[in-house]
Amino acid sequence: MGLETEYGVTCVVDGQRRLSPDEVARYLLRKVVVWGRSSNVFLPNGGRLYLDVGSHPEYATAECDNLSDLIKQDQAGDRIVEELAVSAEIRLNAEGINGQIHLFKNNMDAAGNSYGCHENFSVSRKKNFEEVTESIIPFLITRQIFCGAGKWISSSKGANFQISQRAEHMWESVSSATTRSRPIINTRDEPHADPDEYRRLHIIVGDSNMSETTTVLKVATTELMLRAAELGLLKDKFTIENPIKTIRDISKDLKFRNSFRLSSGREITALQMQNEMYNIVLSMPGLDEILDKPFYRYALNLWRRSLDALESQDFSLVDMELDWMIKRKFMNSYKEKHQLNDMDSRLILLDISYHNIRKDRGLFYILEKSGMTKTLITNNDVNSAMENPPETTRAALRGRFIKVAQEKKRDFTVDWVNLKINDQQQSSIACKDPFKNIDERVDKLIATL
Repeated sequence: MGLETEYGVTCVVDGQRRLSPDEVARYLLRKVVVWGRSSNVFLPNGGRLYLDVGSHPEYATAECDNLSDLIKQDQAGDRIVEELAVSAEIRLNAEGINGQIHLFKNNMDAAGNSYGCHENFSVSRKKNFEEVTESIIPFLITRQIFCGAGKWISSSKGANFQISQRAEHMWESVSSATTRSRPIINTRDEPHADPDEYRRLHIIVGDSNMSETTTVLKVATTELMLRAAELGLLKDKFTIENPIKTIRDISKDLKFRNSFRLSSGREITALQMQNEMYNIVLSMPGLDEILDKPFYRYALNLWRRSLDALESQDFSLVDMELDWMIKRKFMNSYKEKHQLNDMDSRLILLDISYHNIRKDRGLFYILEKSGMTKTLITNNDVNSAMENPPETTRAALRGRFIKVAQEKKRDFTVDWVNLKINDQQQSSIACKDPFKNIDERVDKLIATL
């Protein structure tokens, strides 16, 4: 499994004039281009850093086989991109441009453009992919009630708080497109592994989360539901009659009482559906073995507490662990303290600032330092993940190859599967098994460096 994060970027010069996104991107990735000769590179920690459509820096974690490594890798991506921003800002100022570069781990810019946080899971090619995707879509539509990042919406019609930033930008349930008609699940068949064994489930509906506890909850519950779907425990149980209308309506329902219709004719609320899905997971065979892995038992407990909090409307049960609750609690407190009306522009600024990944500027990190959020991993964990790949997956091979090739100043090419030395022999190896972290062929290739 792995996460991809597209970051919003802006640069304010002299307090007002802004550099274009293209200009900011050039400053931001200059260091990367110098050593990688490209704005699309794989890193020694096994992850990938590149410039996506719309001049968005994007970081993809290395492939992970456990939640602990995934959270460390995800947090490491924020710090890697933050370091690029700090370095770029120093260069800007040295060139006489008094600018501040801001990077945002969110999903919407001021103009209403959307960019994503994608989740990837390797699934068996032997399973019925269409049946699995159809089974899990209702979960992905309703999980926003605890995984949303929250969004303050202000327009001529008024202002309000919504649960999800991404919900308004979904147009289809499944599609092979990603930008033209954003689907909940992208079905383009790019396994990044042995195509006879694996297929990649590419989920693009999720919000970008600042809180690592929310990320743990999002990924763990999705994996558990995916396992349930593969076992056939969800088949035809929760198919939603109008999925796109439903995902948008849920985002606006802060009381969690509005119902929607299933294809069976049944009326159900998002909270009721999630409670039923939680119970299905509890009865799933092999659950105890999964819960013995780091963070899964915590995630299952947080799922239960989240649903109880939404039912009782007592958000204090989880308002240090769920992004949209952390944000909304602070915004309400700030609004009350300064006696602001809902249309005050400072609320929009607070919303945006929550997602600023600069530790010296971002509101989330101020709340974290004030003990208003819960953390699961240490700064040392994150610092290590910035340099080192997960040890239990194919990423360990890729990271070691890149590190040695860089040290020896050798010309090389890598992608998720292939390792190649660009010399007369053009020596290359395809690592098709994402779970294989030891390979004599790779050892020999590294030895030739």
